Amino acid sequence: MMNMIEINGVKAFIQYDPDIELFRGEFIGLNGGADFYAGDIDTLKKEGSTSLKVFLDMCKEDDVDPYKLFSGKFNVRITPKLHEQISAASKAQMISLNEFINDAITAKLDDAR
Repeated sequence: MMNMIEINGVKAFIQYDPDIELFRGEFIGLNGGADFYAGDIDTLKKEGSTSLKVFLDMCKEDDVDPYKLFSGKFNVRITPKLHEQISAASKAQMISLNEFINDAITAKLDDAR
């Protein structure tokens, strides 16, 4: 995916901050903040590794699970017209609305890779 890197097995979202002229990384799926900054990618990876280590060490000290738990459920707001269209499309394919949406999200993720 664009703007994503993996550091020590944990994904991080990367973006450039023109105000400070640095890259900023933010780990995804953690129970707290562990962001990091650098002027180039190699240094960003090193800073990310350090930031992640500090975060994980603090979680261990505090006996806290460092990773978010995902339930697999979330609410999405869409227009009534789109709701009607996907309901009809799922029925036409003889699958549940949930399966239709799951397939659509999976296909979008595959396209993003």
